[in-house]
Amino acid sequence: MPTPPEPVTLALLREWGRPDPTGSKKSRGQVVVVGGSPRSAGALLLSGEAALRVGAGRVGLVGPDEVAPGLGPAMPEAGVYVLPAGSQPLDDALRSAVESADAVLLGPGFDDPDATRAALAAVTAADVGRLVLDAFALGILPDVDRATLPDELLINANEEEAALLLGRDLGDDRAQDVAEIARRYAAVVHCFGTVATPDGRCWQAEPGGSGLGTAGSGDVLSGTIAGFAALGMEPERAAVWGGWTHARAGDRLTERLGIGYLARDLLPELTAVVHDS
Repeated sequence: MPTPPEPVTLALLREWGRPDPTGSKKSRGQVVVVGGSPRSAGALLLSGEAALRVGAGRVGLVGPDEVAPGLGPAMPEAGVYVLPAGSQPLDDALRSAVESADAVLLGPGFDDPDATRAALAAVTAADVGRLVLDAFALGILPDVDRATLPDELLINANEEEAALLLGRDLGDDRAQDVAEIARRYAAVVHCFGTVATPDGRCWQAEPGGSGLGTAGSGDVLSGTIAGFAALGMEPERAAVWGGWTHARAGDRLTERLGIGYLARDLLPELTAVVHDS
């Protein structure tokens, strides 16, 4: 049985601490974000920038051929790679980027199960250290052999995705449900402020206000978690820090602007929240 959730407070996060933010871009970690589609190319940009905003040093964006050419002009800070079509393997440059990444985030912007499944297979055929799964990647996860995935696996699920992973609707005990997902997939799981580990540890943060219920907000959240993971935090701490930072960024915007802000408005607030922490 999971332990009762420990409340996430600023005092707890300060006790945990963060990696030293000084040093070169290489020492602060590299995130590779894999996803995108012609309909949702912006998801890659939101996740990639979020990772940099919380302190990661470098980011690579990997999208299909129809999407990749526009990513560089939209985000000049990022390296850009073309995702191979179908079941083709990664080319040498992309494989090298994936294998050298401190965290790989897969899922933002995908909108086709077959394409997502092929991308996951191609990426995990490389030597991936830490993998964060989000969005459409969670839709295919129940059919994926866990043994093909890295040991250090993080799942960022919304309530619908969590229900899909459970195979049933969420119950009244959110912590127990999230802990069940963590055990089932041998992963650290974040869902709406709740973080659970496979061994039953659990934390609960205030999830943030309804202003976060806006298109692209989840992409910012997954990029935030991946950014902290790339900085070298233990997976559960990266998930806790990521969820807390995303929620507090939304709180700051709601206090200042009210509801109606955009997901991209969260990005500079992430840096401010980390700085104030």
